[in-house]
Amino acid sequence: MSETKLSFKEMCARFEVTPRTLRYYEYIELLTPEKDGRNRSYGPREVARMTLILRGRRFGFALEELRQWLLIYDQNGTKSQLLAFVTMADRQLGELARQREELAVTIDDLKSLREEASRLADTES
Repeated sequence: MSETKLSFKEMCARFEVTPRTLRYYEYIELLTPEKDGRNRSYGPREVARMTLILRGRRFGFALEELRQWLLIYDQNGTKSQLLAFVTMADRQLGELARQREELAVTIDDLKSLREEASRLADTES
């Protein structure tokens, strides 16, 4: 059974990332494509890792944190990786809740200032 492999260009297109991003992920060892001279090919493992990396970035995880998390699977298997994810997710959920509270305060402040400015503009007319 032959594995489907993606070229560098196909990988960029599939995940809508720039070549620079893909090369950087390789440089920091998030991805390790097969190399044949200057050509790179990405198998199912790298595609799965890229999916996890981009999902993790969307949730706000740092690249180094994701790299270490992916290493857990390689070194200790699925259960250890899942337990590490629960810890990471709990921490990130707390951070996102804090940011949401700060954003709510900022929105309320801006609304108040906007209303005040609107009132002042109406009295100046």
